[in-house]
Amino acid sequence: MNLFGLIGHPLGHSFSKAYFTAKFEREGLDCEYQNYDIEDISIIKQSNLTGFNVTIPYKEAIIPYLDELDPAAKEIGAVNTVKVFPNGKMTGYNTDVIGFSVALHSILLTHHSSLLTPHSALVLGTGGASKAVQYVLKKHRIAFQLVSRDPKKGNLTYATLKPDIIKSHLLIINTTPVGMAPDNNMAPNIPYEAISDKHALIDLIYNPEETLFLKNGHEHGATTTNGLAMLHAQAEASWKIWNS
Repeated sequence: MNLFGLIGHPLGHSFSKAYFTAKFEREGLDCEYQNYDIEDISIIKQSNLTGFNVTIPYKEAIIPYLDELDPAAKEIGAVNTVKVFPNGKMTGYNTDVIGFSVALHSILLTHHSSLLTPHSALVLGTGGASKAVQYVLKKHRIAFQLVSRDPKKGNLTYATLKPDIIKSHLLIINTTPVGMAPDNNMAPNIPYEAISDKHALIDLIYNPEETLFLKNGHEHGATTTNGLAMLHAQAEASWKIWNS
């Protein structure tokens, strides 16, 4: 039996185990997928996994423990998929890029071409998931600004994020865990009153299905989408890597 899994902390929000377990049963595969809620990432070197996914807070921290990085993962500086070879060598990839590309393409098809104007996107957060989002936006030539609690990491802070900035950035992407179950009553602190039907909001969170961030945007007329399609796309991309 081949063993796969997800490493992160905490993992109560994750749907990956259910997704892959159903896939293995459906396709009659002799494989198993488990969640590994770990506080010390170094133990991953002692695992017997054939491949694994990586989530918060280890997408960047995993890199020193890997033997090689896929070119895209190296450029992004974050990993969410690792292939383990028979000799124990581990190579890191970033399938969040594929997942977010699917989400972005979907929302661009249903929304305004004005999303492609300069400085049209705000990326909330600067962690590993944010880096994948930035990579995709650059590939699509969509200019963006980063919003962070730390003024050293972002172009803007939440304190400096005024309504006029929201009005001039029609695509807003939440890459932070704020609003993830069980903290359903939380949302990034932005001036939602400035959002209109010209806006599109993407939340990488998929549990709950509609975060407070998306609900606030929807109430002001914005087009919204969560991270479920992204999860499915990146999961299938991970599976291809493990079996390549």
